[in-house]
Amino acid sequence: MTFDSQDHPHCTNSDALASSFSASCAGVLAFIAVATEGNFARAGDRLGIGRSAVSRSVQKLEAQLGTRLFLRTTRRTTLTREGELFYRNCRPGVERIVQALEDMRDLREGPPRGQLRISATSGFGRRVVAPLLNGFRVRHPEIAVDLLLDDRITDFSADRIDVAFRDGRLDDSQVIAKQLIPMPMLVCASPAYRRDHGLPRQVEELAGHSCINLRTASGRIFEWEFKVGGRAQKFLPSSSCTFNDDELVLQAVLDGQGIAQMAGYQVSEHLRAGRLVACLAQYAPDDRGHYLCYPSRQQLPGRIRVFIDYMTTAVRALDLGCSIGLSPMPSAVPRGARDALAVGTA
Repeated sequence: MTFDSQDHPHCTNSDALASSFSASCAGVLAFIAVATEGNFARAGDRLGIGRSAVSRSVQKLEAQLGTRLFLRTTRRTTLTREGELFYRNCRPGVERIVQALEDMRDLREGPPRGQLRISATSGFGRRVVAPLLNGFRVRHPEIAVDLLLDDRITDFSADRIDVAFRDGRLDDSQVIAKQLIPMPMLVCASPAYRRDHGLPRQVEELAGHSCINLRTASGRIFEWEFKVGGRAQKFLPSSSCTFNDDELVLQAVLDGQGIAQMAGYQVSEHLRAGRLVACLAQYAPDDRGHYLCYPSRQQLPGRIRVFIDYMTTAVRALDLGCSIGLSPMPSAVPRGARDALAVGTA
């Protein structure tokens, strides 16, 4: 079967474009250089190639266009009328390409600047990331920050994310995951709840308590995690209240409505202040850590590199490790701190 190019003009156009692009690109750059510098020798110096190579590129371009672009004499080189028209049309595009190359070099070598798109889970984003952004912006005022709070799994490509904060590593071999802080999961209650209802000593005793659950972004109820006899266990208690926001879960616990399992960074301040007490610490699950994630270490833009460095230092300085909530036995703790811990006591 044969095709007539008149029946399929796009085939001819595509072939012409493909064949002309590679040949004309070098020719256009050589042409612009000669028109700007006024002769072929200086154009060659500017492009870092020989005079003869510039001349050949321009000749190929003229043959492709079917017109002369320069009038050459032994003493001077000037544009023809067609050359002047071609120069006016080409120059803006070439200048934009040169500017784009310079912008990329500035991003790598100059002060960090540009747009930075960050993703964080809602709780960690509100409690940890957002309060630190002002200090980062003071240091790097030319970087515009776009913070997206989202509890879903991060899609770096689809959501155009530069850096993501996540509980636990992302299951993606193409993503670099840098642990910022430990992230223990702690079962906590208010002192008022402990006074009125006591605290569970064993995991199975949770069934007799008012538990507050968290509904995840997928709609699933978050399962409480424990480690009993060296083996990981998940537990889904019956709930007196369920929220789809971890800040609401925390507030309900602070208000004495019940007990909940929450991330260490969320409760560390309240544990130290005595507004919360921890229990079942001897059954705490393995620490899954909180990670700062980004797509690649290679050719990392300056704006991402300085953000990673700043947040790593700033987050670790917040002391969110929650060692107070993980003390295994109250007897091992100084007497003055036992009431705050209330680990396994009524």
